[in-house]
This record gives sequence, structure tokens and C-alpha cells, in this order.
Amino acid sequence: MTAAIVETTHPVVVIGAGPTGLAAAANLVERGLDVLVLERGPRAGAAVRQWGHVRLFSPWSELVDPAARRLLEQAGWVAPDPDGYPTGAEWADSYLQPLADALGDRVRYRATVTGVARRGRDRVVDSGRADQPFTVHVEAEDGGPTRVTAAAVLDASGTFLRPNPIGGDGYPADGERAAAERIAYRVPDVDDPADVARYSGRTTAVVGAGHSALTAIVALAALAERVPGTEVVWVLRRGGIGDAFGGGEADELPARGALGQRARRAVEAGHVRVVTGFRTAAVELVGSSVALRSEDGDVVAGLDEVVGLTGFRPDHTILGELRLDLDGRLEAPVRLAPLIDPNVHSCGTVYPHGVAELSHDGEPGVYLVGMKSYGRAPTFLAMTGFEQVRSVVAAIAGDHEAAARVELTLPETGVCGGAGLFDESGDTAPGCCTPTTPQLLQLGSGAAAASC
Repeated sequence: MTAAIVETTHPVVVIGAGPTGLAAAANLVERGLDVLVLERGPRAGAAVRQWGHVRLFSPWSELVDPAARRLLEQAGWVAPDPDGYPTGAEWADSYLQPLADALGDRVRYRATVTGVARRGRDRVVDSGRADQPFTVHVEAEDGGPTRVTAAAVLDASGTFLRPNPIGGDGYPADGERAAAERIAYRVPDVDDPADVARYSGRTTAVVGAGHSALTAIVALAALAERVPGTEVVWVLRRGGIGDAFGGGEADELPARGALGQRARRAVEAGHVRVVTGFRTAAVELVGSSVALRSEDGDVVAGLDEVVGLTGFRPDHTILGELRLDLDGRLEAPVRLAPLIDPNVHSCGTVYPHGVAELSHDGEPGVYLVGMKSYGRAPTFLAMTGFEQVRSVVAAIAGDHEAAARVELTLPETGVCGGAGLFDESGDTAPGCCTPTTPQLLQLGSGAAAASC
């Protein structure tokens, strides 16, 4: 028997109950607009909780959206120490979940969005398209398929569920899927008994050159000091380590510099073997071990495990019936892409932006916000995400003056807000960043500089 289709109407639908999605909802509530947040997980911050064992670069003062703070304080919320650095789990438990609770039944859990379209119109149809609201298709555990009608849709579903493969050309390497049980795409938690058992006394290749890779190297090197026989191979696509360790003591962000120094010490101590200029073409199972083969035929053999930390990419499948204006390289909105293109820009040259850069001429009323708006670019700033949704919500509310303003205010010094070093006993130094979490912006001469 086919489940009945239930149709409800909400002015704005937000996809995802993470930091950006919940901030969008708080801004909508503050402006008196109805909102429904659809979250596929069982609670708020589902993606953040998957790296909950690592500590953020950013202090609490930079991790709370202004509108969210006002809503929480009305509910009696007491903000954590603004100078403290939470772990991902602490961020989720002490901020994201209380915020979702304050939003009440506006947040719906275990509700997976399967598609968004103009009501009664597929992607091809022109006739009457602009006059139709959006239909959001949902599969929820509390009932059958649901169609939610919305005047606007904010997709804040992020990219965490789509890590890049280790293959050097953007596709999974030959054999990568077959070796899936031996490959992880997240930073190991060396305080988790399951991860300790997985990596202790074994040889692990870490593939990637960013701060997530450095964090994994530091963690596994610490495990090597505790458990004899634990070895790490750092596999880099670039021809040399270069500036992968960062600026060390000269780094303007001490926490980032400290992470790079710890990784450097791990290499110099012999806990980490470095392989450079290696673009993976194949993953081979050789008896009980794993081998990586490069495009040039070089081989890294004798591995037990592989950790792939090569970034993330968006999944636009649920938006396939919409006419999005996306950049062909980054899969980001076309007006935003030139501002964040990693071929041109570093984190330090990304400007604050809002509804003007996030709008789609082909489909007014739908917005990619948060990490998903950055497509494949690795430079996302979650505080920029807060600014994005403030501007977008102002536009939805008809306050175009506020939508056009830049209201992002940050200190000139600070720390990157991605996931990083583990919460070690006696070590309260903040950690390093991943693309899924906030990073620092430094404002100067009208430009927003960030450090990832």
C-alpha cells in the first residue's frame, strides 16, 4: 500500500541543522518568518559530532551566531567562557543542540530531503515557473513521503558526507571502493578504543596535505610513541613538503603554527615517513596488506590502513530539477566562485559576501549557504556562513538595505576554526581546521583575510 502524501506549507525551508542551518533559522525567527529545518540525523550538528573528538581553533566568542545568541539568551542559555576552545562535541552539545531545542518543533529530525523543485514544474518547463513556490520532497522516519511547500529554500546540508577520493584525478582510484574497509576518510580518534585497535602497531598511510592531514599525522605519531610498531606514511601529491608545516613560531596564528611544529617534530623523530609527488592511481590488496600505486607506477606497499584527507565536494543531486547558476570548476554559485577560487585566492583574500553572490538568476528563492556554497573550494569560513544567512534572510524578509550591508565584525587576530588537535589531557591548545567548520576572518582595507 502506498503511503499517503502529506502536504504542509512553510514560508522557508532550511536543509540541515548544522551551524549555518540553525543560524539561518534563528535569523528567520527573529524576523518573524516561519521556518522548517529538515535534518537527516537524529539530533543537531550530526556532522560536527563525527569529528567531536577534536578541538576547534576558534574560541567560543567566534562560534555563536548573533541572532542565535539572542534567541538562546531569551531561553535562559548561559554562554560558555568566550575565551575557551571547545571540541566539536562540546560545540554541538553546548550550543547547537540548545539552539535547536530553542527552535522547538521548527526542527524536524530523521527527515531526509530527496529533492527540491518548482511545484508542478521540472527543470525544463518555463511556463508559469517563476510564480510557483518550491516543493521539497522528504522521506522521514515518522511517516511516509512528505511534500513541503516553501517560498524559499536554504540548502545548508554541507559537504561532510562527500569526502574526496584518494585518486589523483578526482575519481576513486582503481580498487579504492573494493578496499573500502581499509580506508577511512576522517581524522582518527586515538582515544577511541576502536580506533586505537585499528591503528596500533600497524602501518597507516595518510593521504593529503592540509591541516586535517597534519592533525591525523600528529595523532598517529602520538599513538606511535605509546604503541611500538605503529608507523605512519605521509603521502603528498605535491613535489615536496614545502610550506605544509606552516609558519611555525612566525605563524600569525599560534595554534596553526604549533600544529605544524608538532607535525614537523613527528617527521624528524622518525615516526612519519614522507612520500612526495605521489598521485594515487590504484589501491591494491596484496595478501593481508594494502599498496598504493601512483600514476607514474611508484608503489607505497606494506600498508595496513589508509586515511584519505583530500577535501570534500558538494552533492547537488537533490537540486537536480532546479536551474542553479553554478561555476563549472568549483560547483559554487557563479558570482561567488571568483572570490573563493583556490587557484587564485588563499583563505586570506576571501571577501565577506551575502545574497548578491549567492543568488541564482535562473532560480530566484533558492540559496546554497554554508560550506555547500563553497563547492570544492577549501576556504570556507563559518563566521562567513553566519553573515551569508543574515544577508539572505534579510533579503527574503524584504529588507534589501540590510541584505546589502556587510555586518561581519571580527578581531584582527584570532584562530582558524576548523577541527584539529585532540583534546589531550593537560593540553588545552586549540587545534587545526577542516573545511566543515569556521575559520578566522581578519578585516583590513575592506578585504576579509582568513587563515586556514
